[in-house]
Amino acid sequence: MNSRKGTPRLASKARLRWDPVRRKPILLYPEGVLILNPSAEAILSLCDGRRSVAEIVSALADRYAVETVALEADVGNFIQGLVERGLLSFPDAIED
Repeated sequence: MNSRKGTPRLASKARLRWDPVRRKPILLYPEGVLILNPSAEAILSLCDGRRSVAEIVSALADRYAVETVALEADVGNFIQGLVERGLLSFPDAIED
C-alpha cells in the first residue's frame, strides 16, 4: 500500500489525549501509551481522515514556516511507524 494515496486517521483503538499529570499530549491504546512531543502531536492532530500525507506536510510547513521538502521524510517515517504499530490507518488507501 502506498500511504501517500490515502488519508491517515487514528485507528479505532487509539485516542489522542492530554495527560494533566504529565502535562503532555499522549496517544492512548490498549497495549500502552505514547508520550508525544510537540511535533508528534502536531502531526497526529492533522491525521483526521480528511487530509492526505501531502496535505499534512503542507499544513505543517505553513504552520512552522519551513519548506515541505524538509518535513516530508520525517512526517512520512513517523506516520509509517504508527501504521506498522496499528495506531494509524489508511481506510481509503489505494492498493498498489
